[in-house]
Amino acid sequence: HEETLEAVNDCLDKGQRCIAHCLVLFQEGDVSVADCAAKVHEMKAICSGFSYLLTANSNHIKQMSELCMTVCNECAEDCRKHDQHHECRACAEACEETVAAIKKHLS
Repeated sequence: HEETLEAVNDCLDKGQRCIAHCLVLFQEGDVSVADCAAKVHEMKAICSGFSYLLTANSNHIKQMSELCMTVCNECAEDCRKHDQHHECRACAEACEETVAAIKKHLS
């Protein structure tokens, strides 16, 4: 599951950067990315667990992959609303790549 694991871990990294960017905006009084930040936070929780399951070659990979795709699709949709922000766009792209990797390797 190496390619899927790499995609999931990249998604986690890009999500962390997106959250950090959102926090800076919040400190500046801009809460326009609040929904985005919430979706990214949720995505990070699921992808973190999925990353572990992939690494452990768990019997629950198939079930978790479905949830991961759903959450990543929702996160990408919300982040795309803020494409003007590099961090949001990068997070959306990483989520889309994660979904593609899951479809290619686990479906």
